[in-house]
Amino acid sequence: MDYAVIMAGGSGKRLWPLSRKDRPKQVLKLLNDQTLLRNCVERLLPVFDERNILVLTNAGYADLVRENLPELPYNNVIAEPAVRDTAGAIGLAAAILDRYDGDAAMAVVTADQVIEPAETLQQAIRDALIFARANPEYLVTFGIKPTFPSTQLGYLDCKNPSRHRDCKNEVYEVRAFREKPDTQTAAKYLKTGRFFWNSGMFVWKAGTILRLLEQFLPDAVESMQRIRDAWDTPNQAAALEEWFVRLPKISIDYAVMEKAPKVSAIQLDCRWLDLGSFAALADIVTSDENGNIVVAGESLLLDCENSIVATEDKGHLIALIGLKNMLVAHSPDATLVCHIDDTGRLKELLDRIAERGGERFL
Repeated sequence: MDYAVIMAGGSGKRLWPLSRKDRPKQVLKLLNDQTLLRNCVERLLPVFDERNILVLTNAGYADLVRENLPELPYNNVIAEPAVRDTAGAIGLAAAILDRYDGDAAMAVVTADQVIEPAETLQQAIRDALIFARANPEYLVTFGIKPTFPSTQLGYLDCKNPSRHRDCKNEVYEVRAFREKPDTQTAAKYLKTGRFFWNSGMFVWKAGTILRLLEQFLPDAVESMQRIRDAWDTPNQAAALEEWFVRLPKISIDYAVMEKAPKVSAIQLDCRWLDLGSFAALADIVTSDENGNIVVAGESLLLDCENSIVATEDKGHLIALIGLKNMLVAHSPDATLVCHIDDTGRLKELLDRIAERGGERFL
């Protein structure tokens, strides 16, 4: 059977004060009055039964996720007791699925991406599932057709696109994974036509990824096995608490993808964005005639240029005069005002707030 696994554990510090420790970015309503998580699930429902959609999230977010996705079975929201990178989370999901369905195929997606049109991703996932079932030794990833020479994204170096039975998309061989390049290298990548942005989404057989984790990340094997054996037993919670924290903290790219001998890719020619910062809103929201990006129910901007205004409080008026290249982010108990060029200092700001005993604002 086919399953979807949504990775929804990130906190989104670069969207403070809207995102908080107890309210991560994936449950913010910044776009079309829906959360990023809800939009993600809506994209998946044409491909997967809601009973076959799992969400992995931080234990502190589990109740929020369940509230946002009431149609999912309660146990389909898996609460991670500690922060581990994607290799541990994916291994956990694969182990659970393999316990109940030895023939499980799984699509791994993230909750904080904007993908339009959704149909492009849906067809690519269908094709990837068909390919993975016909070629179970392969891992499939998705490459985004680049629109500019980004230095903030990793790349897939691909070759030999080929057609496969019942697949509408071509399937590429992945030659190599490339780290974030400098500007000159990124421009060269774009010119070749064979490099795609690394989307961080995957499709594979659960048994295949477990075997590769055993091969390339042997330190994770005992923890995954212990959790798998205890799942859906009275010892489930205790085993998860004890063994999940022992999983190595490493991404699935470093742990497996860059080492696996058989990796394929399907290209996504679509609008794609990881909503990781306020600046990213400029790629989603249409600016006004003065270049301002406004995500707010009530706002009035006089003589403002190239500024960003963001709030979820639709009844709160934000009024600005004469601002240029500024960010104003409002939440019920905290407001951030800074120059757009200084948003990279948010971590420093949050550290200062913590030092001054302001944990309730984090």
